[in-house]
Amino acid sequence: MARTIEIRREFVDELRVAIKENDEKKALEMITDFHAADIAELYDDISIEEARYLYLLLDGERASDVLAELDEDDRERFLKVLPGEVIAQKFIDNMDSDDAADVIGDLSEEKKQDILLHLDDLEQAGDIVDLLSYDENTAGGLMAKELIKVNENWTILTCLKELANQADEVDEVYYMYVIDNSNKLKGIVSLKKMLLSNNATTVKTIIEDDIISVKTSTPAEEVAQVMNKYDLVAIPVIDSIGRLVGRITIDDIVDFIREEAERDYQMASGLVDEIEVKDKVLHITRVRLPWLLIGLVGGILGALVLGKFESNLKVYPEMAFFIPLIAAMGGNVGIQSSAIIVQSLANNTLKGESTIKRLLKEFTVALFNGLILAALIFVYNFFVSDSFALTLTVSTALLSVIIFAALFGTFIPLILDRFRVDAALATGPFITTMNDIIGLLIYMLIGRMLYGVFA
Repeated sequence: MARTIEIRREFVDELRVAIKENDEKKALEMITDFHAADIAELYDDISIEEARYLYLLLDGERASDVLAELDEDDRERFLKVLPGEVIAQKFIDNMDSDDAADVIGDLSEEKKQDILLHLDDLEQAGDIVDLLSYDENTAGGLMAKELIKVNENWTILTCLKELANQADEVDEVYYMYVIDNSNKLKGIVSLKKMLLSNNATTVKTIIEDDIISVKTSTPAEEVAQVMNKYDLVAIPVIDSIGRLVGRITIDDIVDFIREEAERDYQMASGLVDEIEVKDKVLHITRVRLPWLLIGLVGGILGALVLGKFESNLKVYPEMAFFIPLIAAMGGNVGIQSSAIIVQSLANNTLKGESTIKRLLKEFTVALFNGLILAALIFVYNFFVSDSFALTLTVSTALLSVIIFAALFGTFIPLILDRFRVDAALATGPFITTMNDIIGLLIYMLIGRMLYGVFA
């Protein structure tokens, strides 16, 4: 049985020697106990040619499992060095339809057609073509065609026979889906209920008809929310008129959630596209540069704000000591607020709550936090600083900046979501840059006003 393996440098070197010497037996023996994910991990340590040699030694089912475990970029590079016939018969023929569609989905149209034409199973080829027609971020793009379905008019005995016939095509049998003569989904039936029923009983008398399903056009995020809410391990997918077309299993949703989390994290960090440490320098630079340019512009604007108040800083230079504090607190509060909103939007927990209500709640939280922090900095400056004007300025500005940053960090992602723009754009560099600029402006304006009164 395959088990998790820790791959060490010495092992990789020995494996490469076996491949170089064309020792097929030794190479296969070395990875006998490896899980498909561990074999895929070897891709990072061996060349494409060595990977091709090794993977083509594997039997069809294991080879397809390994291919499915590869990262998308690695998989695309690997498939480019293989002819379409080999890909079709060695890998795709042994894959579920959803995995097969994922594997060839990013390839060129010419390569796709070459692979599809070499598939022996025309039904599978048709299923893959169907799946490729859906947006990858919808239920149709996530689903697999393989499932167990039975007709509502069949007897239990007929269903059990059909189950035996269909089971070879399905890795995990979570439910048996019940359809009518038009292939419309009517409900589900459990294997346990079938086994406990009389063989002459018709399925329609024992089905559960309160089944939860999604349509092919349902956004993937909504599918994840539904499966999480109802603790489902699989969910059927229907078309616009209720016909059963596929199912989505929990592993597909977990993969989607992981990819979305990675993408949102990178977006919040100011990366405009997916990036990995092994990507080329030019690609990494292109992905990182846009937000850095925005940060540069933000820094220039911040400098312009300070320049406008240069005369104040010359007269009251002690104000400069608290510029980093004001900027940092504004950025931190803004990121906290935007992160909470973005997470809530992703989890759909803000449903039914108005923007005004959310802003009022965030204002209240910011007011309490701001008062506490402003009081602490007031006490500090009261005993440390000789200037009451500075003490009052810093405390008032800190309270004002915290309230503004909280409202700004809440409002922006809500507005982006209203206009169907990914709210994750509102986190990270965007919030930090804007709060730096406006926070400095608030600080300087309050300083000019209060110093004129108390100085």
